[in-house]
Amino acid sequence: MRIIDLSSPIDASAYEPDPVGHEVLSPREGALHMSAEMREHFGLEFDPDVLPDGEFLSLDRLTLTSHTGTHVDAPSHYGSRAGYGDGVPRHVDQLPLEWFHRPGLVLDVARDEAGVIGAADLEKEFARIGRRPEPQDIVLLRTGASAWAGTARYFTDFVGLDGPAVHLLLDAGVRVIGTDAFSLDAPFPTILRRWQATGDPAVLWPAHVAGRDREYCQVERLANLEALPPYGFRVVCFPVRLVGAGAGWTRAVALLDE
Repeated sequence: MRIIDLSSPIDASAYEPDPVGHEVLSPREGALHMSAEMREHFGLEFDPDVLPDGEFLSLDRLTLTSHTGTHVDAPSHYGSRAGYGDGVPRHVDQLPLEWFHRPGLVLDVARDEAGVIGAADLEKEFARIGRRPEPQDIVLLRTGASAWAGTARYFTDFVGLDGPAVHLLLDAGVRVIGTDAFSLDAPFPTILRRWQATGDPAVLWPAHVAGRDREYCQVERLANLEALPPYGFRVVCFPVRLVGAGAGWTRAVALLDE
């Protein structure tokens, strides 16, 4: 079995609208920290210099959002109410793990300019690859945006799905839709210009809003989708179990039989 990494890194040196903070305590600093913790919490004195090389363990402290890097959006991210079930959308720690280890399907929706992908565009892709999604397949959208990861362009130059395109996939029984772009919706400037031109609220983040009435998850900020065949692989994208959170990071991979 071959494993293909589909995850983008969390890198404090890369451009992010919400910058990542990454503080590293070296093994020496970790020794001093441990010594101070023993004194404060247990009243024990410990000389860190008796440790081999005077070092203990390194420690990383990070400040970031749950939408930094490759992550799974949970239904509670889309809004405070659900038009299904008991009316309360589930958080990321409440979702069935079975959703996140399923056969995958890659659709090439790359465009030269930022914009919106509709249901007709998806139908053309189904015809091109000779396959439609089956219930609970994980559908991945290759927009090409991952080429700009780590730069400001990554957040403005990509394509996203409109409402009918999302519903087409959900009607097929898809529970998880992934993209190598910043968002499953079109870029913020594209959406706002469409709304200013039409006055139609249906163009305002339709992929996310669709999740208020139909339970599904998005996997955003994937990478390396160009390394995959259109189908014939499995996707594994279990989200980190963040209690009460609207999203959780994932180390997404594809599994291909050799």
